[in-house]
Amino acid sequence: MTATRILPSALTSGVALVEPALREAVGRLCPQMSVVGRYHHGWADAQGREIDGWGGKLLRPTLAILSARAAGAEPSAGVPAGVAIELVHNFSLLHDDIMDGDTERRGRATAWTLFGVPRAILAGDALLTAAATELLAAEASGARTATASLMAATQRMIRGQASDMDFEGRTDVSRDECLRMAADKTGALLACACSLGADLVDADRTLVARLADFGEHVGLAFQFIDDLLGIWGDPARTGKAAGADLHSRKKSLPVVAALNAPDSAELRALYLRPEPLSNDEVARAADLVERGGGRDWARAEADRHVAAATESLEACDIPDAVRGDFLEVAAFITGRRF
Repeated sequence: MTATRILPSALTSGVALVEPALREAVGRLCPQMSVVGRYHHGWADAQGREIDGWGGKLLRPTLAILSARAAGAEPSAGVPAGVAIELVHNFSLLHDDIMDGDTERRGRATAWTLFGVPRAILAGDALLTAAATELLAAEASGARTATASLMAATQRMIRGQASDMDFEGRTDVSRDECLRMAADKTGALLACACSLGADLVDADRTLVARLADFGEHVGLAFQFIDDLLGIWGDPARTGKAAGADLHSRKKSLPVVAALNAPDSAELRALYLRPEPLSNDEVARAADLVERGGGRDWARAEADRHVAAATESLEACDIPDAVRGDFLEVAAFITGRRF
C-alpha cells in the first residue's frame, strides 16, 4: 500500500469543479463507449451500475484551472480545459494498459481485461475525440488555439510513447534520446495542462509560454524522481517491489545514463540477458547504475528542473495566490519543495 499524502486545497477545489463536467462529457459518448469510460474512471462497475468510486486526483485539470486564473479569469472558465486535458490523459491510460499488458489500475481490473482489447481501444479513441469537442464547444475566444495546443501536446505524448517502445529493443539508447522521450511522454501533457486554461481564455502569448515552460520542467522533475523511485524507492511509498524497473529492464533515465558510462559492460550484459533477473542480480544492477553515475545525475537533473520550473513561474505576472497554488500542486506531484 502506498503512503497517504494530504491533497493540496487547490486539488480538492479542482475536483469539485471538474468532476461533474467530466462525468457529463463521458456520459455523452455512445452507450458502448460510455460504459467503458465510466468504468475506467471508477464511477461504474462493468455492468454500468453506478458505484461510489474515486476518479483520481485530477492533477492536470486543476493545473488547467489555475492557468485560467493566472490569466485573470474565473476558475469556471478553465473547466472545459480541465475536462479536455483529463480526457486525453485517460485516453493514454486506456491504451497504455493494453500496450503494457497491465491487468490492474487503481486497485481494479483494467478496462481491456473486462471489455476486450477492441472496445478498450475504441473507448480511448472516443475520449480523445471528446477532448477536442469539449474545447471547441466552449464559449471562449481561445477555443481554436487551445484545441490546437492540446492536439500538439497529444502528438508529442504519442511520439514519446513510440520512442519508449522503440528503446525496448535497442541497446544503444543515448542519454539525449532518453531525455527527449521523457520530455515528450511526460513533459508535454503537463506543459499543456499548465497553460491550456490560459490558452482557452486567449491570454497573452508570453504568459502561456511561461506557464507551459513551468509545466514541462515539473513534468521532467517528476519523471526523474519517478525513475529514481523505480530503482531505489521504498515499496511502502511506491506500491511497487524494490527495483521493479530493473526487474522489467526498463531503460529509465538513471539506467540509460549508466549504460552510457565508460565502464558499463557488466550492466549492459545484465540488460541483454533474456532470462529474468534474480533478486541478487537486481540488487547488483542497482549498484552498477549508482556506480555508473546514474543515481547522482538523475538527482541533480530533478533538482535542476525544480529550479527551472520555479524560475519560469517567477517570471509570470500572476496573482500571488495562484502562484502559491501552482507551487503547492507541483510539490505534490514531484514530492520536492519548490
